[in-house]
Amino acid sequence: MAALSPSLATTPGGPGPGPAPRRWNALGALRRSRTGLPERIALTLVLLLTVLLLLAPLLAPHTAKAIVGDPFVAPGGRFWLGTDSQGRDVWSRVLVGLRVSWFGALAVIAIGAAVGSVIGLVAGMSGGVVDAVLMRLTDAALALPGTLVALMVVAALGPSLRNTLLAVAVTWWPWYARIVRGQTRTVMQLPHVDAARLGGFSPVRRALVHVLPGSLGPVLVAASMDVGSVLLVLAGLSFIGLGSPPPAAEIGSMSAGGLTYLFNAPWIALAPAVALFAVAVLANYAGDGLQDLVEG
Repeated sequence: MAALSPSLATTPGGPGPGPAPRRWNALGALRRSRTGLPERIALTLVLLLTVLLLLAPLLAPHTAKAIVGDPFVAPGGRFWLGTDSQGRDVWSRVLVGLRVSWFGALAVIAIGAAVGSVIGLVAGMSGGVVDAVLMRLTDAALALPGTLVALMVVAALGPSLRNTLLAVAVTWWPWYARIVRGQTRTVMQLPHVDAARLGGFSPVRRALVHVLPGSLGPVLVAASMDVGSVLLVLAGLSFIGLGSPPPAAEIGSMSAGGLTYLFNAPWIALAPAVALFAVAVLANYAGDGLQDLVEG
């Protein structure tokens, strides 16, 4: 998790007296932000990549599991990235595998952010014993080695994509709980939150309408910075055989299966690894750009 600047706290909206909340305009923020050209390009490419991977089953020349040619055909011509040991199109499998990894990482982050945000919001608004108990549980979860916990969960539930996503999500929520709890304690001091409390609004409405919006900026930035890390974690678990079993197209298992032929047909192992590396770097650049955008 990247360290977050205190300037990431946003001014939440909500009725009541006090300073008028500043609405965040994405286009205006983009013009005012310090986001450099590489980061802006990365943000655009991430959006295009998401659309591309969403349509991957339609754009892939062949289905990921179909045997469409001779084994070990070198890249070029009909097969852009060659074929694997079974005669399957490597390009089609990489495209589908990136789709699985990309949307799997987004799902993990969404689950972790949702669970962590709820815990952090409750802890920050409640204070006292509730805050202390929830934060000690969060500290205990942070103290456990995340990779080891994920391995234990997958080993207990069995190797599959669903279980891998669940295992990683279990280890990811504490970071968001810490972020949201700190932001909540800050936002609770703002005048419009006091006005809402004096106005008799219920705790649930104050939490959802007056407090939570002020904590979402840092959560969004943290989530964007986490995409590359989650991609690598999911690929690592798949690499050691804890993802979907073959012949499913997953980046980690494809690279692992290609290691046997690394010297004779290196594209089988290297193509998915290089593709994953490029997507992870792109995601990190986009996260930097989004951080500058929110700060701007």
